[in-house]
Amino acid sequence: MKRALLLGAMGGLLIAAMRVVEYRFLVVDRSIEIYSALVAAAFASVGIWLGQLITRPRVVVKEVPVEVVVSGPFSLNTARLEQLGITPRELDVLRLIAEGLSTRQMADRLCVSENTVKTHCSRVFDKLGVSRRTQAVVVGKQFGLLP
Repeated sequence: MKRALLLGAMGGLLIAAMRVVEYRFLVVDRSIEIYSALVAAAFASVGIWLGQLITRPRVVVKEVPVEVVVSGPFSLNTARLEQLGITPRELDVLRLIAEGLSTRQMADRLCVSENTVKTHCSRVFDKLGVSRRTQAVVVGKQFGLLP
């Protein structure tokens, strides 16, 4: 409603300005073109405004309280590590999985081939009894292998 009044007032001011400057001969000679251009400009501006209104991204931010339990500095559970038979290199791979790195990124960081990383991942999965990377991280944290 406010926009319609604003556009109407602007149109009125434009017409008044045209009369004051005495562009009457231009309006009389080219009235159809001028009115067509004004209508086109009005529809274009309304179209742009509606397009921005409709396609505006909707972002919903919801804060979720998280309870953090800190019992002190992390200490590796070496007894569980030996019990599972996880080698130091496999532990490195597990830590890199926990960082969220891809196979290629892990291979670059460890200076080995991607197939070697896949082999280490497979062995870690077997020793932890899991089938996915996310499961390996969760079980690693439960066993005290990851902070």
